[in-house]
Amino acid sequence: MALTKRIIPCIDVDLDEDGQAAVYTGVNFEDLEYTGDPVEMAKRYNEAGADEFVFLDITASAEGRETMLDTVGAVADEVFIPLTVGGGIRTRADIKETLRAGADKVSINTGALQNPALVDEGARAFGSQCIVISVDAHRRYDDAGEYYTRVDGESCWFECTVKGGREGTGRDIVEWARTAERRGAGELFVNSIDADGTKDGYDIPLMEAVCDAVSTPVIASSGCGGPEHAYEVFTEADADAALAASIFHFGEYSIRETKEYLAERDIPVRL
Repeated sequence: MALTKRIIPCIDVDLDEDGQAAVYTGVNFEDLEYTGDPVEMAKRYNEAGADEFVFLDITASAEGRETMLDTVGAVADEVFIPLTVGGGIRTRADIKETLRAGADKVSINTGALQNPALVDEGARAFGSQCIVISVDAHRRYDDAGEYYTRVDGESCWFECTVKGGREGTGRDIVEWARTAERRGAGELFVNSIDADGTKDGYDIPLMEAVCDAVSTPVIASSGCGGPEHAYEVFTEADADAALAASIFHFGEYSIRETKEYLAERDIPVRL
């Protein structure tokens, strides 16, 4: 029996002018627009039939502050599906505190790139199933990469970036995905800086490159404009989960509509 594919809504959370947690939505990680209250949105998605839920504190790492754990706890009280929390997680203690606040998994990007041993430490202490390695990938068309693919007739590679895509690391995403898997990551969360918020579809060449390189489950993120894009990333890249934000946030499609579209096309989903 084929493994069920997952549909995962995600909220990007930041502090508003009054220091309160709020959800924002943007394009290419910029031009952020207020979208709603994180706790209310979490409750809505739990009731809507989401398979999992992702909470990302989008400026914690860039600002060097702690993840907003009080809000994480309030969200955890409203969701009864797996909850992944990311942003500002740099140490084993951060992982422990985030899990204690109610997260089922932690998503780590900058902290793991700066200290790869954190992946080993987290997996040993809390189990691989808790450790999700997030990557914010950006296309580069030069000779600085390790693994190349053809995109629109040109050769390109994908660079791991940090600080919401504002800073490159020079590290090839395929090499890093394999390293993270070897160190004990239980899942990979792949974001595309180029596709983020565009609604033009997932970056299929990126998702294919990562899915082909590892056996660890891959969550495809960035660029979903409708159920057909989830279908594409499942059938063309063999991703294990499709994450989306704005199409659900603004009511363009529901979780149910998306799953029914996929089920009608023989993609195994939980209805």
